[in-house]
Amino acid sequence: MSIEVADLKKHFRVHKRSSGLGASIKAIFSRKHEIVEAVDGVSFDIEGGERVGFLGPNGAGKTTTLKMLSGLLYPSSGTVRVGGFIPQKRSAEFLDQIMLVMGQKQQLHWDLPPADTFELNRAIYEVPRAQYQETVSELSELLDLGDLVRKPTRELSLGERMKCELVAALVHRPKVLFLDEPTIGLDVSTQVVVRDFIREYNERYDATLMLTSHYMDDVAALCPRVSVINQGRIGYDGSLDELVRTIKPEKRIALRLRREADPDTLRAIGHVIDSAGGEVVIQVAQEALAAAVSRALTTLDVSDFDVTSAPLEEVMSELFVKTLRQPRGDEEE
Repeated sequence: MSIEVADLKKHFRVHKRSSGLGASIKAIFSRKHEIVEAVDGVSFDIEGGERVGFLGPNGAGKTTTLKMLSGLLYPSSGTVRVGGFIPQKRSAEFLDQIMLVMGQKQQLHWDLPPADTFELNRAIYEVPRAQYQETVSELSELLDLGDLVRKPTRELSLGERMKCELVAALVHRPKVLFLDEPTIGLDVSTQVVVRDFIREYNERYDATLMLTSHYMDDVAALCPRVSVINQGRIGYDGSLDELVRTIKPEKRIALRLRREADPDTLRAIGHVIDSAGGEVVIQVAQEALAAAVSRALTTLDVSDFDVTSAPLEEVMSELFVKTLRQPRGDEEE
């Protein structure tokens, strides 16, 4: 299912007052308000089956956008269509095709086992019994749930609950997934399991995926394309690899040395980012990479080396700063 968004805006009218008793009393009779432009003219298209990272700093408008796409919030203006449906109409046909999963919210009942929530969602979405059993069996196997689904939710760890949340959300096999921080708070190994599961579901059911996450490993593993929102506007929309090349085109050579090298020798290769014991990271321009690697191997006692791009966290941080500096009413040149 495709997603089409054109000039989408969501503005909130927020009560504003100063602190203190006097201000509280005055606010009873006369209130001042301000308009908060949470989303301010967002446009993008997503083809069916795509995996797109929807990124931005805190307060950028990511969750507000996802709530409008899933029909939980009405836009102030603009148009949204998800699989041809208008989300705010909340038609049964539309709701059968989508799911919003929020890492900080849960639908599992605290005192009941997850299996009961699975069954409840089967009834809500009127999923045929045979399809339900097949789906739950497939998803449980992918997540290695085993007997966890029969334990009360309160006895499960955070990672176990998140796995069960995903199964509960996917009982009706939605074709569009809006995932808001699905790996927040999870340990590294569980994050990997959840990422692999999301990718497998996308490929198995050709589901369209929009993911928000502050864990750049999630984005790198799942999203060939990213759309970056800041101050309520889209600052970048395109290939993740192209974003890295545009913002941080330099390459980094990570060297493992058998013995420490002279600082002047390292600086002759490139810009030394880190040097601790036998571990060295040197940054060089893309066009100077081959010469830098050759020089490192001939002048240093290298036991191992690797060439990488800048960490995605640095790329996103620099892009956020760039878009924050841009005046709100202007288009990026």
